[in-house]
Amino acid sequence: MRQVQQLDAGRVSGTQPGLFQNGAISALDVLEAAPDALVLIHEDGDIVLVNEPAERLFGYRRDELLGRPVQILVPWSYRAAHAMQLARYRNEWRRRPLRGGPELFGLRKDGTEFPVEVTFSPLASPKGLLVILAIRDISARKRAEAERRHLIRERALYGAISRLARHDALTGLANRGLLKDRLTSAIASADRHGDKVGVAFLDLDRFKHVNDSLGHAAGDCLLQSVAARLKASVRRTDTVCRHGGDEFVIVLPDVKGREDLEKAAAKIAAAVGAPHRACGHELHVTASIGIAMYPDDAKDVETLISHADTAMYYAKEHGRDSVRFFTPEMNALLIERRELEGGLRGALERREFVLHYQPKVDLRTGQMIGAEALIRWRHPERGLVAPQTFIPVAEESGLIVPIGQWVQFEACRQAVAWRKAGLQPVPVAVNISALEFRRKGFFEGVRRVLAETGLDPSLLELELTESVLMESVASTAEILWELKSMGLRLAVDDFGTGYSSLSYLMHFPIDALKVDQSFVHEIATEGDTSPIITAVIAMGRSLKQRVIAEGIETEAQLAFLRAQQCEEGQGFHFGRPLPPELFAALLAA
Repeated sequence: MRQVQQLDAGRVSGTQPGLFQNGAISALDVLEAAPDALVLIHEDGDIVLVNEPAERLFGYRRDELLGRPVQILVPWSYRAAHAMQLARYRNEWRRRPLRGGPELFGLRKDGTEFPVEVTFSPLASPKGLLVILAIRDISARKRAEAERRHLIRERALYGAISRLARHDALTGLANRGLLKDRLTSAIASADRHGDKVGVAFLDLDRFKHVNDSLGHAAGDCLLQSVAARLKASVRRTDTVCRHGGDEFVIVLPDVKGREDLEKAAAKIAAAVGAPHRACGHELHVTASIGIAMYPDDAKDVETLISHADTAMYYAKEHGRDSVRFFTPEMNALLIERRELEGGLRGALERREFVLHYQPKVDLRTGQMIGAEALIRWRHPERGLVAPQTFIPVAEESGLIVPIGQWVQFEACRQAVAWRKAGLQPVPVAVNISALEFRRKGFFEGVRRVLAETGLDPSLLELELTESVLMESVASTAEILWELKSMGLRLAVDDFGTGYSSLSYLMHFPIDALKVDQSFVHEIATEGDTSPIITAVIAMGRSLKQRVIAEGIETEAQLAFLRAQQCEEGQGFHFGRPLPPELFAALLAA
């Protein structure tokens, strides 16, 4: 290969004799001095030489390309077409010199495809006919051409200035100003013809998780994909508006009643729920949709949009991924939610949160072997507020991150305090939300908590749901292995309710599977086989993972789980969550 790299360019037909002789200038020197990416190939297609710009353009080191077929730089879908182009140009080289070349596609080492312009130049050598490929990235030019064509089309339809003022820059959808104009016109038309107008307010569920885990670029790609789906799923007479962030409003004029709106909403939800390909990621997202109708629910534009927004919040409060029609009773819920969020924002500073601890029990011996830390909110007016009331609000507002950090620290601090008091040390489990897990610096935060509290890492167990684990599997595995390297325990919470793949679970360093309490509650009648629990317990044994049953409340449930050789459990049958001082009494006993 070294002999090929020092190819005497003076033998190139048509060059000045002697210019490259005596080692004055080598072919490699010429290639390196060129501003474009240059790839020298043998006529059989193998790469003989590349310059530094080519290394930068394609992301390979030189030694990774030499001797490889040039097809390594071509996307799979274009290889056949590119081979035909190369054969056609090879035949023409033999007859006459060529200027210029075709526009093709290149493939970087990281899998990125990009448009290129390639100039072919034949080169005679003792090794046979060689070809110099001068390759130029024309992505910017293609984008500029596409944008120029786009502007020309938009100018013909609406006028470029008018469009920018009345459409969203990211998605191209109508903005709020155009929305109000279209809704006003739809209401006027409905008054003339005796029709109704529907307003659907749509919010993407857990969109913040996409931004936090994959970045804002991926979030923008997802919004553009959703926008395109929404436009394709409605009638030409309907108006789709980006209201802001991940919120969209759809005006549905000329409807007869609720049945028409239900059909339209089902079509919209199905379009949004199909998998999206965004910035190289396959993303699954659902939507909460609220609907208000003119003139039944409101007589003016602002109130109609507000009522649809309220119905959307109601859909979020009741499980997300659903459609709700506005009712006057929903206003009270919205007011309560806003008050709850306002109270949450100051609860940490006012030290209103407390942790209660529920015992985990070895089902074979009945011995307590651990605890789960469960947060409670000691509200100054409402008293003790259960987590199912305020955790969804904390997740939607982003407050779950500082709250989760406090839970980690307080649980570790309390475990150390029990140990210093001479009580039996037991592992403490802490629930981790998706926002916590995906935020930058999560691993460093856990390590800092352990360092500041002095807790043995083996006494801390982090519980994550299946849906959290299956978001961006590669990065999830990396974080989990980092946590495992510290000596922590890792558990999958609410197992059986998500969509995890067994193949992925086998490669995650998981210590325990927690069977969701909904399956445990199904163990109610004599002869109940509970196939899901049986399968999960068998799976846990085969993967050498502990299986923990949640929500055990009756002796019948306990007997069934013991018969299936389930190892651990928790629930009211063994004890309710207790404040630290009462749980300490259990440890002492």
